[in-house]
Amino acid sequence: MKRKVILLRDASSSTDAMPAPFAEPDLGAAGAADAPAGLFDTPLLDPRGRALRDLRISVTDRCNFRCSYCMPKEVFDDQHHFLPHASLLSFEEITRTAAVFVRLGVRKLRLTGGEPLLRRQIEQLIAQLSALRTPEGAPVDIALTTNGSILARKAQALRAGGLRRVTVSLDALDDAIFQRMNDVGFPVAEVLAGIDAALAAGLAPVKLNMVVKRGTNDHEIVPMARYMRDRYGDRVRLRFIEFMDVGATNGWRMDEVVPSSEVRARIQAHWPLQPLQDGPAGETAERWRYADGRGEVGFISSVTHAFCGDCNRMRLSTEGRLFTCLFGSQGHDLRDLIRGGASDEALAHRIRQIWGARQDRYSELRGTQQAPTAAAPRVEMHYIGG
Repeated sequence: MKRKVILLRDASSSTDAMPAPFAEPDLGAAGAADAPAGLFDTPLLDPRGRALRDLRISVTDRCNFRCSYCMPKEVFDDQHHFLPHASLLSFEEITRTAAVFVRLGVRKLRLTGGEPLLRRQIEQLIAQLSALRTPEGAPVDIALTTNGSILARKAQALRAGGLRRVTVSLDALDDAIFQRMNDVGFPVAEVLAGIDAALAAGLAPVKLNMVVKRGTNDHEIVPMARYMRDRYGDRVRLRFIEFMDVGATNGWRMDEVVPSSEVRARIQAHWPLQPLQDGPAGETAERWRYADGRGEVGFISSVTHAFCGDCNRMRLSTEGRLFTCLFGSQGHDLRDLIRGGASDEALAHRIRQIWGARQDRYSELRGTQQAPTAAAPRVEMHYIGG
């Protein structure tokens, strides 16, 4: 994986009136004219040569947690207005759009939120997506990211619908710390029960994400690693995520970021680690294996080791807007095309326009004089998923 090491400053205190280099231009709507030659059979590359391979689909903007780094309670309180159901893409609209993306080269679909398991009958959507095939006839890789709160009840139905992989978020093993972080008093034991249910249903290996904030849960790094390697071995693959400045409400500060290099050093002080070979292009985690064979850990380092160079992801929001970067400030509306009778070719042409103009590299620019400032609002994570 190509990664770039970034020298950092705390961009949250910047007063520079710089433009947002990651903001997407207004390209206009694609008409229903005849499809350009090679619409589906030529590589879809952005100006930096990055191919589109991964579509992350947010199925709801709602979540039953109020984690401070994503949906702080003081912002997303009882008075917050979430999207009405009529604004959400239907399962049929999502499936049709995903099918166009697959024809354009996407090979991985990840369902996100908010909390995707709050979307009623989500297993029906999974069943529809599982029926999709690439032009070569291969199945598409379908995954889902969840906070685990409903997973114990849904795991069997998700697997029966065709889900093959699940990623669970868990930021601490200490129950008091975890309940304080999710800010709704949800217990660790029920998330662990969800992991056990996922494994029993055949959703293995489970990926487990832990967002690390200095002074909040960084002392849980070693206990989390110990528990997961001793209890699950290679069936659960723990990944540590640097606290990121996603959105505009999580109060991000650079001094709360624990670099992945420090996290890895803390683990290595207890168990030697060996680096694994890089995964496929666009993989976000650097993977290391325990030298004693008791599984592996990963490190997602968007802040200190940017991986913009081979980012191959596009995000479809709950209401049908496309974002080409997790830190994007704008989206492009597909819903009006979908509901306005546009052909698959018109949708594909619009997607090619958007990806073909993509210049995003926010994580490479963070902390530099070219970095966007707080004056450029960023989309919230619960709206387009992580």
